[in-house]
Amino acid sequence: MADKVGGSKEYIDNPDLSYVDLPFEWKGTPVDHRGRFVNHEHPFINSFRELIKWQLMRNPQKEEKIKDAWRLEIFRDDSFLEDKADCIVWLGHASFFIRIGGQSILVDPVLFDLPLIKRCSKLPVSPDRLRGLDYILVSHDHRDHCDAKSLKLLAENNPTATFLTGLRLDALLKTFTTTGQEIQAAGWYQEYHTDESIRICYVPSRHWGRRYWSDTNCNLWGGFVIQGGGKTIYFGGDSGYGSHFGDMGKIFPSIDYFIGGIGAYKPEFFMGQSHTSPTDAVQAFEDTRAKWMIPMHYGTFDLSDEPLGDPVRVLKKARRQERFLYLRTGETLRLSDGLLI
Repeated sequence: MADKVGGSKEYIDNPDLSYVDLPFEWKGTPVDHRGRFVNHEHPFINSFRELIKWQLMRNPQKEEKIKDAWRLEIFRDDSFLEDKADCIVWLGHASFFIRIGGQSILVDPVLFDLPLIKRCSKLPVSPDRLRGLDYILVSHDHRDHCDAKSLKLLAENNPTATFLTGLRLDALLKTFTTTGQEIQAAGWYQEYHTDESIRICYVPSRHWGRRYWSDTNCNLWGGFVIQGGGKTIYFGGDSGYGSHFGDMGKIFPSIDYFIGGIGAYKPEFFMGQSHTSPTDAVQAFEDTRAKWMIPMHYGTFDLSDEPLGDPVRVLKKARRQERFLYLRTGETLRLSDGLLI
């Protein structure tokens, strides 16, 4: 990594990777005086006091949550794995299979239950069927996006796949990839080395990182812009609302699909700095100027106070319904014509 000093912060990057063209000055990914990453616009407030406040407060939707029988609809058809057409397939939560420019990509693969948290909807394909992958993308180190069991299985079954992630997270991924796969770690707005048929860039999100109690913000978090086959996909990762969504619309002026989170958002005073609410997600979508929005990060794991079906019910009351694509898990969105099959 190359260190750059600027004011009270330092700025780092991966000197082996280039930057995308930006319409504003960018010094690099910021770190604080301890060398820990910081959001470039809204500092993350790691407040134990706020956490206790959340845990002690009454959930106004408690009874509704207990009675909520809503569950994600699962489409059990793994034929997309054999097809060669470019597509997007939601596997639940923030996990996506994407084929673009002929390259097979898996994003934030979480294929099993999490420690102490069971899936509320089954994975629509057998984990062992996920083979022949070209790239595996990990947006940040939280366990609902970076799962050791899933990544170890995928590394074993895809020995030639390249892992793409954020700065310093490559050290953790190396412990999961015993077959010696290539791992590239990028700073915000840096472009990975990929097959010439596609382009993948790591971009900012308003979030934070932690794997254990003592490593808060030691690993970078972010999203991805994936381009190929004449299409641009913006995977927003975990993110609170911020100006970076508008920046995406300026840097990548022809985004076809914005994949954005809508769940794990209540109580908003606590969750808002890390996750967009359905209302904020609509604004983020409009900021990106994308053609279509694909909601994610809801319905798979129970991570916050709202009932499981709350995020999608709230979103369906918002404007722009004609531009939202509500994927069933396992359903194929064909990129050639935008049809769900």
